[in-house]
Amino acid sequence: MPLLVQAGPALMTSRLAERPETPPDPSIVIPFSRDTDFVERAILDQIHQKCAVLGSRTALVGLGGVGKSQLAIEYAYRTRDRSPETWVFWAHASNAARFEQSFRDIANCVKISGRQNPTANIFQLVHDWLCDEKKGKWALILDNVDDAGFLVEARRTGQDGQTSGIESGNPRSLVSYFPQCPHGSILITTRSEDEALNLVEQRDIITIGPMSSEDALTLFKNRLGGVDDGSNDGDVGAELLVALEFMPLAIVQAAAYILRRRPRFSVRKYLQGFRESDRKRASLLDYNSKELRRDREAKNSIIVTWQISFDHVRKIRSSAADLLSLMSFFDRQGIPDALLQDRSEQINSRQDQRESAASSCVDDDTGYIDDEEGSASQSSMSDGFEEDVSVLRNYSFISVNTNGTTFEMHGLVQLAMKKWLEAHGQIERWKRQFIKNLDAELPTGEYENWEKCRALFPHAQSAAAQRPKDQDSLLDWASILYNAAWYALRMGKGVETENMAVHVMKVRKKILGDEHSDTLNGMAMVGLAHSLNGQWDDAEKLEVQVMETSKTKLGVDHPSTLTSMANLASTYRNQGRWDDAEKLQVQVMETRKTKLGVDHPDTLT
Repeated sequence: MPLLVQAGPALMTSRLAERPETPPDPSIVIPFSRDTDFVERAILDQIHQKCAVLGSRTALVGLGGVGKSQLAIEYAYRTRDRSPETWVFWAHASNAARFEQSFRDIANCVKISGRQNPTANIFQLVHDWLCDEKKGKWALILDNVDDAGFLVEARRTGQDGQTSGIESGNPRSLVSYFPQCPHGSILITTRSEDEALNLVEQRDIITIGPMSSEDALTLFKNRLGGVDDGSNDGDVGAELLVALEFMPLAIVQAAAYILRRRPRFSVRKYLQGFRESDRKRASLLDYNSKELRRDREAKNSIIVTWQISFDHVRKIRSSAADLLSLMSFFDRQGIPDALLQDRSEQINSRQDQRESAASSCVDDDTGYIDDEEGSASQSSMSDGFEEDVSVLRNYSFISVNTNGTTFEMHGLVQLAMKKWLEAHGQIERWKRQFIKNLDAELPTGEYENWEKCRALFPHAQSAAAQRPKDQDSLLDWASILYNAAWYALRMGKGVETENMAVHVMKVRKKILGDEHSDTLNGMAMVGLAHSLNGQWDDAEKLEVQVMETSKTKLGVDHPSTLTSMANLASTYRNQGRWDDAEKLQVQVMETRKTKLGVDHPDTLT
């Protein structure tokens, strides 16, 4: 159970003087290498023209897979080529957690003073740096702003007024941290024009459509390596590109599929398979949710390409298909390789730890190899994993980030993948594996775990939206949400803390009962969330219940009981009930002196 937050490591860290750092020279901060097969598109000139305007904000809008991000990447590198004195920054903007991490990466790159203070408002620090004309010219790219809600909505102030996280500080939208200054420009990519209009004017939107037939053919030939496979009669390649609607992502995937099977496969065979899959396309759309239902004449060539490629991967290397199945449940960005490889020994140790240390509330299984399948030796699995990754990269299903340890998937690939799993009755199997893997790795929200929690928090948010049906998986799911809520609490994110903690409390009450120690921990977390959000009466009701039950089941002197009393005392103080707060706090202090000693950290807290 998390102790009441008082003066601790975070505060002490904020008091430490940082060593002066030498300001770096302007550079490009982008997690992608340059595409050597990039095909010149006329619209790139329009992008450069708009972004060259001082203080400009420009949005690229178009369907997923149309090449918006690829255009933005090439624009970034060309900007550096043309103006080496210009800083170029890249920020993932698909959700708040990834967006915050990107700003931390920018702060680290330019060595902003104060960035290592865990209570610092990283958005304000980056904003102020960007506003300083002495730092030089800059270009900021916000990629995948497909839901701008988290950017434009004002955030609530946390209990203590700290500005360490998105939920903290004065009510202010994140978009207000985007400087409007003459020495910087912002480029946005999004699938939605409505979302773009939250950030730019209508005149500053550039619509990205499919490639021209000439550009598409050039891209296709580049990806095929320029080798003639004997399919040129009747211009089969051009027919295939028409069938693929000249969509860049579909073209890249089709070329990867063909290359993988050469010389036993050709463009003509690919086109034949594509044309024979009408029934397959219709059935795939029928399995999808309402948002995916469209007119029967609507083109869905990218989804079709994914389906053909995935079926083939399943045939030639089922373990690679299993890996892709597992990856589809994570947040699409920053998927750690450590959560995808077999870790059965750690699974067992985590389970043992949970059983023997329930009172510590540390709940953290793994490996994309399902529990129903046998396990190979560690070295053999490592080799197999690398081959699986190679297969998926060859089909452009996934990409490896420049750090070499995390992967990315297109969001629509994940969606199509999960719909395929649902149609084949495998959705719960892989959801269960995802939850077990994440549960094994996500630590508690204490200070020493913040770096790891920050990296895994987006995946915990993804897990929160994917509740499993199996009872054992539900407990693992609740464990993930508990630790994620713990971290969100420490970051001052009241809304996230409360939403996750309420799920934890309800699941544990239903499965474990009202008096189980894990249930009490979940209730205590909800109480702390209420306190963070200023809901003192709601917090008091829960904390009294936790305290009384703990006294009965664990004893008055139990550490968890004392923690519940300390939390209630804090709520009393916030309510202005000073006498009640003092009475409880004195009782806690005296009991800890007796049981733990005067010098014990818990006594001194």
